[in-house]
Amino acid sequence: MTATSGAVYPSGTPKPPVDEVELHTVSGYVILIVAAVVVAGGGALISVNRGPSMAIGIVLLLAAALALGGLTTISPGQVRVVQVFGHYKGTVRATGLRWVNPFSQRRAVSVRIRNQESATVKVNDADGNPIEMAAVVVWQVHDSARAVYAVDDFVAFVTTQSETAIRHVANTNPYDNGGSDTLSLRDHTDEIATQLAREIGARVSPAGVHVAEARITRLSYAPEIAQVMLQRQQAGAVVAARSRIVEGAVGMVQMALVRLAEQGIVDLDEERKAAMVSNLLVVLCGDRGTQPVVNTGSLYQ
Repeated sequence: MTATSGAVYPSGTPKPPVDEVELHTVSGYVILIVAAVVVAGGGALISVNRGPSMAIGIVLLLAAALALGGLTTISPGQVRVVQVFGHYKGTVRATGLRWVNPFSQRRAVSVRIRNQESATVKVNDADGNPIEMAAVVVWQVHDSARAVYAVDDFVAFVTTQSETAIRHVANTNPYDNGGSDTLSLRDHTDEIATQLAREIGARVSPAGVHVAEARITRLSYAPEIAQVMLQRQQAGAVVAARSRIVEGAVGMVQMALVRLAEQGIVDLDEERKAAMVSNLLVVLCGDRGTQPVVNTGSLYQ
């Protein structure tokens, strides 16, 4: 038997009782042929109808039945964890018809890739805001011995630890960063997904599970504060838009004054420049259409 995985455990986590080793087995087709020959021979001896011959025939038939009891079929994507009288003997990973100790217990474990979506978790983010969060976890059993012997139910273990990791990630990161460079749940989805996958992987490693990916599928404020937070986001968007409008308006006014001065179209004193700037800013920054006033007099009347 050869080891198939190394043991690396998070700090503070109890070491699993056993790590997976591969159990090399005999082809079941060979045993099947041999058992058929033995059954034929035993039947022939019994048909002789003599005491010693019948006894030998019965023994051969019992031996063939016992040998056939060791046959097990293994499909692709599955393994068999073999245990004999309470002792772990190894894991059969070869597919097809295989033969193992007929007195052994063989537990099937799926090593296929699985998708598991967590329940929606209600938790506070780093700023104390209640949010609702859920994620989908892509995982696979890579150590069948740990999956069977280290935990009672490795599927339930993954479910519980995934929700625990989601809560921890949500607690340590704010929902949004308010325009700063701080890592946030909403604005840095790839980084948060990597962080979540790493934490779930560390938590489920003792159960022989490898996490390939974790992605957030639901992220929102809790219903009791959703409306208030929406108003805050809208107010922030309005302020940002107004800042951009004012910045552009100031640039346009500055360009107008420079062009007027360069081309000598009109000579404005400081008071008239201030009035012009005021009027242009009202026109450019107003949220409603302006009503023009036609001046039929001179420039200064």
